[in-house]
Amino acid sequence: MTATTVQPSETPSEPETLTAARQATARAVDHLLGCQDPEGWWKGDLETNVTMDAEDLMLRQFLGIRDERVLAAAARHIRSQQRADGTWATFYGGPSELSATVEAYVALRLAGDGPDEPHMAAASAWVRERGGIARARVFTRIWLALFGWWRWEDLPELPPELIYLPTWVPLNIYDFGCWARQTIVPLTIVSAHRPVRPGPFSVDELHTDPRHPNPPRPSAPLTSWDGLFQRLDRALHGYRRVAVGPLRRAAVRSCTRWIIERQENDGCWGGIQPPAVYSLIALHILGYDLGHPVLRAGLESLERFAVWREDGSRMIEACQSPVWDTCLATIALVDAGLAPDHPALVKAADWMLGEEIDRRGDWAVRRPELPPGGWAFEFHNDTYPDIDDTAEVVLALRRVDHPEPDRVEAAVRRATRWNLGMQSKNGAWAAFDVDNTSPFPNRLPFCDFGEVIDPPSADVTAHVVEMLAWVGLARDPRARRGIAWLLAEQEVDGAWFGRWGTNYVYGTGSVVPALVAAGVPASHPAIRRAVAWLERVQNEDGGWGEDQRSYRDPEWIARGPSTASQTAWALLALLAAGERESKAVERAVTWLTDTQLSDGSWDEPQFTGTGFPWDFSINYHLYRQVFPVTALGRYVYGEPALPPARDA
Repeated sequence: MTATTVQPSETPSEPETLTAARQATARAVDHLLGCQDPEGWWKGDLETNVTMDAEDLMLRQFLGIRDERVLAAAARHIRSQQRADGTWATFYGGPSELSATVEAYVALRLAGDGPDEPHMAAASAWVRERGGIARARVFTRIWLALFGWWRWEDLPELPPELIYLPTWVPLNIYDFGCWARQTIVPLTIVSAHRPVRPGPFSVDELHTDPRHPNPPRPSAPLTSWDGLFQRLDRALHGYRRVAVGPLRRAAVRSCTRWIIERQENDGCWGGIQPPAVYSLIALHILGYDLGHPVLRAGLESLERFAVWREDGSRMIEACQSPVWDTCLATIALVDAGLAPDHPALVKAADWMLGEEIDRRGDWAVRRPELPPGGWAFEFHNDTYPDIDDTAEVVLALRRVDHPEPDRVEAAVRRATRWNLGMQSKNGAWAAFDVDNTSPFPNRLPFCDFGEVIDPPSADVTAHVVEMLAWVGLARDPRARRGIAWLLAEQEVDGAWFGRWGTNYVYGTGSVVPALVAAGVPASHPAIRRAVAWLERVQNEDGGWGEDQRSYRDPEWIARGPSTASQTAWALLALLAAGERESKAVERAVTWLTDTQLSDGSWDEPQFTGTGFPWDFSINYHLYRQVFPVTALGRYVYGEPALPPARDA
């Protein structure tokens, strides 16, 4: 679709900034409409880092399904991401990263790049300088162990008997976030079998000393948590030697059943690539051949994660974001002046309604009496709907003038009930589960790949609070508990931490509009502190930017080149706080209009999305479009009108 009802109808007397914003909004709306799929959804590329591509090639090598065309295309993409010093980073402009460099190097070796070629020699030299493979993350060393390039004995133990731990016992599988849970269960099978399919070459050049590839790691003090869990891992290695055969075999069968029961209709697992990869490996080593329906469907689903570029390269997405992108695009278009009954919006609403999840998933372990009624992030993921998507879908549906309003309202009621039922005991909301806050999973030696629990966050809680305001429940006691939690979570400087977007700019840009929508006055001290912080950290060019390094180093908080998405987040907060006439808003609008491309889009190579803070960063390619459209739209047309509040 390309037609739009939004016209740049400026008046002769309006300020130049507003005129430019009207014109930019109209161009951006046209561009966004042109990105819609005929079925009604939007989906931008979800770019992460080359470990996705490397692990896809290693999976193919392990399963014996090498494809020379795929190999060459993936290698072309991996080479294109290599830095001048021979290394790879995990986000645009980020520092070199050891595990990513090791995995990319091995993938290029599989593609035929020789170790003596300059780009390869530079990479291996850098790896050796940083301690070699021995200092890479556990997941990287698991991949190498599959090919005999690392010893299984030198990896943390993951017993499949973990599946039998009841939910009240620490370290049961439901103590882990859903993304970690889906990965750990198949890896317990892999860990139990320790398969090796010898690689076609050695990787001695990645060791500091090939004769002693695994120097001993220092033991942490027994009185520390790290020391305690190191001893636990040693005990599990000892248990492996005496594990009762019938119990282990039964545990493997239970894990296998758990995996197969969670395969989605499209063949994937949870709509994300890593659990699918490890599930395929686990099932294959148990004897499932490649023609088995489960494996065949799983392999076919992985093909849908591939993005083929015009230059012949091939990038793997870690997951896909059509529901998230579609609800954000719908909100953006309505707030930018598109008629609520526009055919594109009705079609989007129809598609979202068709994606509602009407069955129970793992969330029901802690909420067994709660009826379903949420949405997931991906095309196919009925097991793990998420609270954030559900809130934003409701916000989108409430903006559309749909020809079947009763159908929409029924879905909104189910979604509201489900989200309210997923409130954690502290009054806030997490992404997928309730009270998933155990301190123990992150301490395991195995869990060095990123966040493995799902505690409540300010950004998700803000979106739920905003949703409750849009369904008239801002005065509901559960909404007030969420608001109180948000106010208590504000940082001393006035910002809020961003769990799923980078970082304090995202958190603040999410919380301020939600609080105001829920009835917190713009004069409230928390809102004024947030405004002061945003004005203080605004870049000289008028935009905002924040680097992924802010998750580890406070010096990077709100520091980075201006980006379209982060500038829009800050602008949304300032507009909600009543700062429309401020200099900061004028400068932000000017930055967005000045940096807009001729086709109505914005360029944004920076990664402003977050999977695991610092450890796994995301560039959502549609963020650069939907958030500027929303922000400019609210600047031009004003804040969207909320329905009147009603009693709980």
